[in-house]
Amino acid sequence: MSTKPTTTDLQWTELDQRAVDTARILAADAVQKVGNGHPGTAMSLAPAAYTLFQKVMRHDPADADWTGRDRFVLSAGHSSLTLYTQLYLAGFGLELDDLKSFRTWGSKTPGHPEYGHTTGVETTTGPLGQGVANAVGMAMAARYERGLFDPEAAPGTSPFDHFIFAIAGDGCLQEGISGEASSMAGHQKLGNLVLLWDDNHISIEGDTETAVSEDTAKRYEAYGWHVQRVEPQENGDLDPAALYAAIEAAKAVTDKPSFIAMRSIIAWPAPNAQNTEAAHGSALGDDEVAATKRVLGFDPEKTFEVADEVLAHARKALDRGREAKAEWEKGFAAWRTANPERAAEFDRIAATELPAGWEEKLPVFETGKGVATRAASGKVLQALGAVIPELWGGSADLAGSNNTTIDKTSSFLPADNPLPEADPYGRTIHFGIREHSMAAEMNGITLHGNTRVYGGTFLVFSDYMRNAVRLSALMHLPVTYVWTHDSIGLGEDGPTHQPVEHLASLRAIPGLNIVRPADANETAIAWREILRRYTKVFGKGNPHGLALTRQGVPTYEANEDTTKGAYVLFEAEGSDGQSAEPEVILLATGSEVHVAVEAREQLQAAGTPTRVVSVPCVEWFDEQDQGYRDSVLPPSVKARVAVEAGIGLTWHRFVGDAGRIVSLEHFGASADGKVLFQEFGFTAENVANVAKESIAAAQR
Repeated sequence: MSTKPTTTDLQWTELDQRAVDTARILAADAVQKVGNGHPGTAMSLAPAAYTLFQKVMRHDPADADWTGRDRFVLSAGHSSLTLYTQLYLAGFGLELDDLKSFRTWGSKTPGHPEYGHTTGVETTTGPLGQGVANAVGMAMAARYERGLFDPEAAPGTSPFDHFIFAIAGDGCLQEGISGEASSMAGHQKLGNLVLLWDDNHISIEGDTETAVSEDTAKRYEAYGWHVQRVEPQENGDLDPAALYAAIEAAKAVTDKPSFIAMRSIIAWPAPNAQNTEAAHGSALGDDEVAATKRVLGFDPEKTFEVADEVLAHARKALDRGREAKAEWEKGFAAWRTANPERAAEFDRIAATELPAGWEEKLPVFETGKGVATRAASGKVLQALGAVIPELWGGSADLAGSNNTTIDKTSSFLPADNPLPEADPYGRTIHFGIREHSMAAEMNGITLHGNTRVYGGTFLVFSDYMRNAVRLSALMHLPVTYVWTHDSIGLGEDGPTHQPVEHLASLRAIPGLNIVRPADANETAIAWREILRRYTKVFGKGNPHGLALTRQGVPTYEANEDTTKGAYVLFEAEGSDGQSAEPEVILLATGSEVHVAVEAREQLQAAGTPTRVVSVPCVEWFDEQDQGYRDSVLPPSVKARVAVEAGIGLTWHRFVGDAGRIVSLEHFGASADGKVLFQEFGFTAENVANVAKESIAAAQR
């Protein structure tokens, strides 16, 4: 049996200790049953997780989405049983059979926690370090939410005050994304964030001395965090009382995020497997599991043993949660009475509804005028910012280039920041040159709820963000990425900054919608459609990436069919100037649409009826019924040319065997954008000639 905590500050009984040890043997049994998984960390972290879920956090297991709850993020997602055992014990809806079906088809307990799949899981974790950045984003969102609804309340008195708790391992803190996010959290002085580090000195390759030698606690001090270290008990086990005291001390520090280093022994108290790398990612083996059960006072012949009195004791979390929620609701009701207008705003935002008349604020751009779509996007954001207070965001230090400043007078920064526009509840986020953590923080902001976030950088730097973007899609999160400088058209910065493979690569991510508007009016309509598509229903939201031009492009008449992903921008005409059946169809996106339009003019002048189809979003087009898709791309028209200044991977299925693609199958070069378009064939003349090739191929 494990040793009791060494102080009396925490109410801790034999049943509490038995519940912790039960979590340990459940983790060992679950991995042993399926034959694979990560038992060691779940065993050693059981005291920390139990202390959080049973003694610290404000939550209601019967209402896992309660607005006033504290949030918990398991950044070390491989140790999913750390979370699953606590969700089971506390009564979030998991039962013993769910633990028995760990890592099997259709279970509620997949190998890594999945948002929307298992009640009580706040975010999908697995790629290490992502959860740290998610937690930072949640803490940012909590502060912004407070600013929306209750900015004048004294600290700790608002119904919108709550904490974000996260557990990270050595792997999380070695990943660069956690360093980016932790730097941001320290700079923002997020006093509502508590990060617990499982300092067990073990990774897959053995002792962490193989790869790490810095003083991690000192590193977090340098980031501006409040740092504590919790030493284990004499037997090597985590000390819940010492941990509880450290957490309470962390909660009392309101002007810094808190970092708690917990020295643990992986797989404690397994007699032979503890403190070994094998315990990280492999089943312990029947003999070692039985030996561990003997150490803890369990029957080695039984599996998934949970005493009735232990479960009944742990399930009292339901009663405490009900009481905590009822107490919170009293304060929330008082706030509603005192703030009727803000309460109405809260109800609207919580229902994911947009303000009445918001669409009327969208700008309409004059036709013919050359406007960069990044500039059009900036005008849209500034127009909507005045009427949609929950909309906020920024850039990875490229706001002037991305046009992502929603309010120049209001920066999301601590009150004591020296900048004159600093506001702890500000609209414009300065993410810094931290693209990867920016994307993961945006995920956390969206997961927290009650705000709508966007973030910008150059399209080529989406490479830095990719894993977090993938998780946006995996979790169906309606975040918006603003990616500008979307082609070789940016010119002199050269191939390091010119995206070539990125559009096709990003379109390959399931559930991510890439929108590349042709002009300013398509940009405004795209923003409107993206905001309309926001939904809080699990599995229905999608992230969007806006790919926007640096260079000016001609502006066409606004067309509502932009929302369908592809539409006829210019119809084919016969010699009489009337609509005619197209002999060839030119498909294009973004800055190449005007090239296709100019090519059409040449083809029409030569007597070739030519249709131009703008394709701002392939994914939206794929959603349309077959009838609409055939009306835009009639199957009878085999001659087709797709034009996009990137690799042509996207377009083969649209152009068919007789079709042709004007694409860029190599990197760019350093020169003026117009020169590059000329040199690489993105000209009306070349597109017209390629169209003639396609017509000839279709006639064979």
